[in-house]
Amino acid sequence: MRTAAHHNGPTGILRTAAWSLLALSWAASDARGDETTGQVLYAAKVLSLAADGPAVVDRGAVVVRDGRIEWVGPRDELVLPEGYAVRDLGENWLMPGMIDLHSHIGGSFDINDAVYQASPELRARASAIPANRAMGVALASGVTTILFIPGSATTVGGQGILIKTGLAKYEDALVRDPGSLKVAQADNPVRWGYGMGRIMLNWSIAEISRRGVAYAKRHEAFERGEAPEPAFDAQLEIYRHLRRNEAQISTHTQVAQVVLSSIRILKVQNGLPTYIDHGTFDAFKIAHVAEREGVAAILGPRNMSAQLRSRGVEHDGRFEGVAAGYQRGGHTQIGFNTDAPVIPAEELFLQAAVAVRFGFDDRSLDTVRGLTSVPARTAGIDHRLGTLEPGKDADLVAITGHPADPRNHVLAVWIEGQLVYDVEEHGRRF
Repeated sequence: MRTAAHHNGPTGILRTAAWSLLALSWAASDARGDETTGQVLYAAKVLSLAADGPAVVDRGAVVVRDGRIEWVGPRDELVLPEGYAVRDLGENWLMPGMIDLHSHIGGSFDINDAVYQASPELRARASAIPANRAMGVALASGVTTILFIPGSATTVGGQGILIKTGLAKYEDALVRDPGSLKVAQADNPVRWGYGMGRIMLNWSIAEISRRGVAYAKRHEAFERGEAPEPAFDAQLEIYRHLRRNEAQISTHTQVAQVVLSSIRILKVQNGLPTYIDHGTFDAFKIAHVAEREGVAAILGPRNMSAQLRSRGVEHDGRFEGVAAGYQRGGHTQIGFNTDAPVIPAEELFLQAAVAVRFGFDDRSLDTVRGLTSVPARTAGIDHRLGTLEPGKDADLVAITGHPADPRNHVLAVWIEGQLVYDVEEHGRRF
């Protein structure tokens, strides 16, 4: 059969790209299959990362049915369910799907988040393209969920969505909408319009947060029967979700002074659920403040820091590990992100590897937690994702060894129990 790959010239290239996109879409769509099929996966190591019980199960098994995990434990303790399909991964490992809480690859770039200083009503979902090519490559590296957010051109860019990378239908792929409210500080948004500077930027964030919290409180008073129903305000509606912790603020914030301002304005003054997104360069100097205020640090895509003299900072010339610095500061909720496509989404694991290269202590599998359970807990989706425990989504990654070791690679990925990527069938995408 003659396919687009046999054609030469620009038209052939376009046709080839179209066929590639269709192939990814068909694979993701068809992979959902019969959701009632039960299956058992055996692996040399199962990284359950469970809060209760062992984080690692040697010679383990995971039982899946109807898209959820039924059982996790040692293989020799399993009574094999009748009629379940069995796949033995041999000496390979099985782990939860990875989660990237800062990504721009979930759709097109045709949303303009730079019209106003603050646009909390803008929604990235309007430009979502599930199972697109970039997400297909991310999937092949074990990334099963991303937070697709607006850019960082303004103080409040709008609402993101949490979406799975390997399912072609939006309703199936969506984990939560809104996924977060995107706030940005420092050098990106200070260039907006007339060049407002950091003082004006901080005022803008504080003012919209104050208005949003007041709006949410008026609605709460109405729900308690204490006040008349307030008028609907599309710009501020997201703050009702934030107050109920149904979404969080993902804040693009870097360097210690700016991260401190983020925590002060958003968490301390306004009581909004907030996490650090980036938190790089010397931001680890206030790790103890972030830990005290319960603000998780989702770091990247620069997990090493050289305090350059050109920035007016005296130093001894050493590179410092950002994640290692947070650890030394007593921070316990450390995750990683890529800001894809700034760093390719498929290199999420490499952010964890770089952290170890520059001193991050991984003896408690903190790199794996930082790729899975920490971002799940930070985004408030840990009831579904982040660990391998009964009742949770069967988002699973088979890998040849430790996921933060660049020598290893992904063999297969399941999302909600459906095989959406298999290196033997689809080849190495990454």
